[in-house]
Amino acid sequence: MQSLDWLILGIYFAVLIAIGVWASSKRKKGGALFLAEHSLRWHHIGFSMWGTNVGPSMLIASASAGFTTGIVSGNYAWYAFVFIALLAFVFAPRYLGAKVHTLPEFMGLRFGQSTRNILAWYTIVTIIISWLALTLFAGGILIRQVFDIPMWMSALVLLIISAFFTMLGGLKAVAYTNVYQMILLIVVSLILVIVGLDRVGGISALVSKVPADYWVMFKPNTDEAFPWLPIVLGYPVMGVWFWCTDQSMVQPVLAAKDLREGQLGTNLTGWLKILDVTLYILPGIICFALFGDTLKNPDEAYLTMVENLFPVGMVGLVFAVLTACLVSTIGSALNALSTVFTMDIYVKRFHPDASQRRINYVGRIVTVIGSALAIILTVAIDAIKGLNLFNVFQSVLGFIAPPMAAVFLLGIFWKRTTTRAANFALTAGTAFCLLVGILYLWPPEWLTIQWPHFMLLSFELFVILVASMIVISLTDKDTTQYEIPAPVREGYSKLAIALWSALAIVMISLYVYFN
Repeated sequence: MQSLDWLILGIYFAVLIAIGVWASSKRKKGGALFLAEHSLRWHHIGFSMWGTNVGPSMLIASASAGFTTGIVSGNYAWYAFVFIALLAFVFAPRYLGAKVHTLPEFMGLRFGQSTRNILAWYTIVTIIISWLALTLFAGGILIRQVFDIPMWMSALVLLIISAFFTMLGGLKAVAYTNVYQMILLIVVSLILVIVGLDRVGGISALVSKVPADYWVMFKPNTDEAFPWLPIVLGYPVMGVWFWCTDQSMVQPVLAAKDLREGQLGTNLTGWLKILDVTLYILPGIICFALFGDTLKNPDEAYLTMVENLFPVGMVGLVFAVLTACLVSTIGSALNALSTVFTMDIYVKRFHPDASQRRINYVGRIVTVIGSALAIILTVAIDAIKGLNLFNVFQSVLGFIAPPMAAVFLLGIFWKRTTTRAANFALTAGTAFCLLVGILYLWPPEWLTIQWPHFMLLSFELFVILVASMIVISLTDKDTTQYEIPAPVREGYSKLAIALWSALAIVMISLYVYFN
């Protein structure tokens, strides 16, 4: 980092704060913080969902995967369009029809207050651990290296910036700043790819300098890292949980102006996910072609490209992009955390007659408390030595997906599903999945099980939970049916259907071409 780099980084923060303040001024005085007064347009929704999904760890890990295996890890980006479409046409009409603030609130309409309570705490714990602590841990490492400050201070700096927008303007400020930050991310990452391709000698030269299987999306089942069958079966479990039932991801859709904007916004996210391979994975492949003989640690592929290909000034812009990824993810998570706690616990259980001003006040207090807990967890994670904790925790999160996917899918598609079955999956089912996850990650010496691939194991757990819920529902004497408002019918536009059809054709074509 040279003087020009620091200047550019300073300009980025100045523009970011200015946009956040401007967006906050657009919020009606006394209006709600959480759902942007249902004013989000398609571009806010699309960039916010994509921005929440992007983190600095994703940039670094994707380049590392590209360096070692090629584009196959792009399945996690391209396969997602199926489940984003499921959100657009199956889940979103029901969420918007129910006019809910949170997904636990929606499940409360379907299964009752007990399910809402369980899911609210479940969501809060997940947000604090996965979205806040882990994102801060990954980002804090980068900030600590650049600024040479302790981990707690790195986490505090990131949280102050993110909490500023969340507390000042709520989801509207987060969504507006996400548009700016993600456009910056696209521009800088694209420049890196273009400069890298030019250094290699063009696309044909790149193809000739890397192994042929680097350009294949489906690898044989004998491949240890990315066998095709576990991806085809296992990713849907993760996809339904992540794209359709996670509060941090879905909240921009809940805040959509109407169903049309929600479906167009999710469609934009689907198109942006195509760029993941180009912007995140391709730099790793280019790095293999340029520095494969000298680079020993694949995790350094992204920053190696930056260091060797970018001049002074552009390095500062890259760190601005990494910071943008962090602020985007953390801001969305803080807003989701304050929404769930305030609406599902404080208002529903303790103060149902609370004024909007009081609700906003509590939401801000929750943001501060959640930030403090996230810092404590981040420092605790950093203090544990000897494990790649980020990867370990990410793997554990994969075992959270089966219960959520099972409850939401059966809850929507099978009316016979009972409250007892849903609560069983969210409590005993989650405990069982986490136990399997612990045994999978840290197997004791006496356990001689030949584990299947991680993704296949996730699918098997999902099948077990679905079967258990079906049995419990069929034998349950309490068949109380709760009335859920009908899905929104107005708003289906020909444009949204045409764009989704075009996206499906493009995605299928890409899979055919790269196999």
